[in-house]
Amino acid sequence: MADKVHVSLPNGDRLELERGATGLDLARAVSPRLERSAVGVLADGKLKGLREELPDGADVKVLTFDDPEGRRIYWHTTAHMMAQAVCRLYPGVLLGIGPSVEDGFYYDFDVTTPFSPEDLERIEKAMAEVQSADYPITVEVLDKEEARRLFKDQPYKLELLEEIDDETVTVFRQGEFYDLCAGPHLPSTGVVKHFKLLSVAGAYWRGDEKRPMLQRIYGVSYPEKSELLEHVRKIEEARRRDHRRLGRELDMFSIHDEAGAGLVFWHPKGGFIRETVENFWRKEHRKRGYDIVYSPHIAKIDLWKISGHWDWYKDSMYSPMDIDGLEYLLKPMNCPFHILMYKSQTRSYRDLPLRWGELGTVYRYERSGVLHGLLRVRGFTQDDAHLFCRPDQLEDEIVGVIDLALFMMRSFGYSDYSIMLSVRDLQHKEKYIGDDSVWDNAESALVAAMGRMGLEYRIGEGEAKFYGPAIDITLNDALGRGWQGPTIQVDFNLPERFDMTYMGEDNRPHRPVMIHRTVLGSMERFVGGLIEHYAGAMPMWLSPVQVKVLPITEKQVSYAHRVKETLAERGLRPELDARNEKIGYKIRQAELEKVPYMLIIGQKEVDANMVAVRKRHEGDLGLMELGEFIKRAEKEVADHM
Repeated sequence: MADKVHVSLPNGDRLELERGATGLDLARAVSPRLERSAVGVLADGKLKGLREELPDGADVKVLTFDDPEGRRIYWHTTAHMMAQAVCRLYPGVLLGIGPSVEDGFYYDFDVTTPFSPEDLERIEKAMAEVQSADYPITVEVLDKEEARRLFKDQPYKLELLEEIDDETVTVFRQGEFYDLCAGPHLPSTGVVKHFKLLSVAGAYWRGDEKRPMLQRIYGVSYPEKSELLEHVRKIEEARRRDHRRLGRELDMFSIHDEAGAGLVFWHPKGGFIRETVENFWRKEHRKRGYDIVYSPHIAKIDLWKISGHWDWYKDSMYSPMDIDGLEYLLKPMNCPFHILMYKSQTRSYRDLPLRWGELGTVYRYERSGVLHGLLRVRGFTQDDAHLFCRPDQLEDEIVGVIDLALFMMRSFGYSDYSIMLSVRDLQHKEKYIGDDSVWDNAESALVAAMGRMGLEYRIGEGEAKFYGPAIDITLNDALGRGWQGPTIQVDFNLPERFDMTYMGEDNRPHRPVMIHRTVLGSMERFVGGLIEHYAGAMPMWLSPVQVKVLPITEKQVSYAHRVKETLAERGLRPELDARNEKIGYKIRQAELEKVPYMLIIGQKEVDANMVAVRKRHEGDLGLMELGEFIKRAEKEVADHM
């Protein structure tokens, strides 16, 4: 038995291989059962390359590109191939980092001249040479002094090297190229089949605007060419849907350097969409027993010291301002304010639960390099709410919040979502406040509520906020991209830190439980997501302009005015285009503005007291009486279509 290694597969099979067997040996043994070529191994929860030896008795899974961990290995290897190609084309280039990311990979380079689209084509050709050479990818374990000598001309690598606590480091080689890396990687460069470099952008080293600006090249690779082409198609579609471009073209919002990065100016059309979303939010919350509250934009720093935010979150908060010799902060969140309101009077067990919602504008410092249109900003309005309840009410309140969150997502056209239970990193409990029993109780309540609703979820270890675990829901849009959506956090800690109480049936003080929750996120991010989800073609109920009235000639303008007035009287949002332009031009303009309906009026329509209806995406619907069209439009609005 000593000359054998035994591994267990997820299906319960146990394999016996020669001692010293690698992941590649295991892959060959199980290859008849694999639909794709193996790219790596997961052994006892740790990623391994196919060239690494298998530990005896390990629980092992052979990874293919279809596994998230397998894609990570595949894309990480392709990033190294790109870096090798760049080093060949640009001698003396300084290397940053080159990780896999959610949809591919990137590598950061310090070069004297920014890369051009033509440069990317040259790099792709050099990568093809690396691929065809099929270099074996090997790993070496070096002590740090050896590594320093190896990377003596690479200052960014030396900086990374000094941050590694271990006395030894791993270096991966392929041909003449080597890189400081933890791995794992594919067995050779020839395993990567199809790749494309997508874009180049500036990126500060370590995300710090005080450090050098590097050139970041993004790319992606796939085993099948059809998959690569589909990925590129989705990228092009994503560009077409980019809310920053659409927001500008449809005159929804703007961001101005003169005012400051990450601060949004809502134009009338974007403001209307936001107003409609907020009004719907208020109406539905009132239906479910919420009260609407308002709180200030600044407060003394002491408040966030009590809450713990100053200790745990201050890097994302704006610097204090001096007011009458006291330090004040722009609020980064609303929860301490709602706690103060709760404490403004004695609460009885009969008063609970309290459900308080606020569309509260908050301010957080985000590095300039991560700001992105409406999706990552420095001032934003949260659809925030805090619930204060007794421990025996907690599970029911969580169920109610989940039900509201799912209803809101469906109402705005999101039917595909995934759920994560965000919990502590048990290996680093020092990052969180509160003892184990508090966290266990909070997690149990969240799990029980999801169980009652029959929801599937995954565990996100280390994803919890510092004060409590959460249910985090990701919305998947029309392109299958995930957007941060509702979050529900159970908090036993802040009630303790602020000494919150209610009087129980026993006439003694008890500690309430606090639920932090948002069902949309921020108005900025949510509207940005809606713009991309619908490619700017908002459903009828959210469209700033619902109907364009288009007279063909000046003779029909008077009738068109009456049509517009009738539509407005019925609560619809019409706009009249009475310009002296050809009707084809007016129609194209309305289509570019993504207006749901066009009512075209010629002399025939005037004589018949009717309108010719044209619908976005569907074309001509024919002649209708105005009343018939209004009923149709009102139904679409009522049905949130």
